[in-house]
Amino acid sequence: MSQRWHTSQLFNKSNKIQFTALSNYWDLQALGDRILRLFSLALIFLTVCTACAAPPAVARDRSFPEISLGFLGEYQLPKINFEGSPVGGLSGITYDAKGISGVTSKAYRFYALSDDKSENGEARFYSLRLDLKSSDPANISLEKVSIEGVTSLKKGDGETFLWGSINPEGIALSPRNSVFVASESSPPFVGEFDLTTGKLRGNLPIPKRYIPDTNDEKQQQGVQKSLGFESLSIDPETFSPGGLDPFRLFTATAAPLIQDLDPDKANKVRLLHYIIVDKTPQLVSENLYKTDEVPMTVLNGLTELVTVGGGQFLSLERSFGISGYSARIYQVAVGAATDTSRIESLKGQIAMVEPVRKKLLLDLGELGIPLYNLEGMTLGPRLPDGSQSVVLVSDDNFEEAQKTQFILLSLKGKI
Repeated sequence: MSQRWHTSQLFNKSNKIQFTALSNYWDLQALGDRILRLFSLALIFLTVCTACAAPPAVARDRSFPEISLGFLGEYQLPKINFEGSPVGGLSGITYDAKGISGVTSKAYRFYALSDDKSENGEARFYSLRLDLKSSDPANISLEKVSIEGVTSLKKGDGETFLWGSINPEGIALSPRNSVFVASESSPPFVGEFDLTTGKLRGNLPIPKRYIPDTNDEKQQQGVQKSLGFESLSIDPETFSPGGLDPFRLFTATAAPLIQDLDPDKANKVRLLHYIIVDKTPQLVSENLYKTDEVPMTVLNGLTELVTVGGGQFLSLERSFGISGYSARIYQVAVGAATDTSRIESLKGQIAMVEPVRKKLLLDLGELGIPLYNLEGMTLGPRLPDGSQSVVLVSDDNFEEAQKTQFILLSLKGKI
């Protein structure tokens, strides 16, 4: 609604000002009151004219409910080995709301995916315990992260993945005792793995346009090398006991498909929406997500999506440039976006395509802490102050100079 004032509200019902000759008022007090009223009307009239000349105020964008992110703390995991393999490459994280039994402290269970291509050990995900430092709402922070267990990813025949045959990047806990894992490998895939055994249950159908043509030396379609599916999220609003009801899953590529690449920029990413129904998952729609252009960077991409309900997401874009790593979290709305599933190429001008809408929530470079290669993000438990926690994790690339960094944020507001 416009905030412009209307002159009809400032005058009497007939939009006229009734004047009486001053000669009719011999009483000095009455004369003073009359002059004061006339002076006040003149000021009001001047204010109205000024308001009419000013540009109208911008209406609040109703696509984005009012939410905010606050920084609560970070924790850096020491370099360790666990059951014979280095703990590193953590590129995805997901929260297990069932929690940790048998403890009285504020401890929570998460699963973190290593992007190890079966090079430093078997492809795997870890069970983590996150402890909060305080239950006092005014002093909540992240005290410690501990490794509790590890599960190897296995193919349908029960064998582990060969080196280079998988490039795991995204993980999401499902309501049916499984995790979905997104792989950047070529060809890319999204598979469902048993939470306990790590065995592959099945794969989601991937459109042909995402699959590189092995017979084409120039590669004119499909995901770019090591830039396939990275972000992965399951809508918590569609969870049901045992996963008997259909639920929604979202994934996106880290960078544009080959056929979507523009010569001057690479910011057109495709976001896929699936419905998981028993053993017959269906691709429902696809949308265009445009990453921001960040000056002085050599790498910028979408590394994570998190569904927060109401058709809203949080997205994580990570960049690398001459000043090191940077990252930004956006609020994303998909409701008005064009379905691009029938568009073969997004190259060039696409005036008829409406991308998903996004709004910057937090530039993590303004937190005043060193940032590392942040790639994973998930909603966590409710915090003692009633806000929703958000947890991020960085991929140390199995390099000594880089860190496995956990960041705790507080999400406030209603979706």
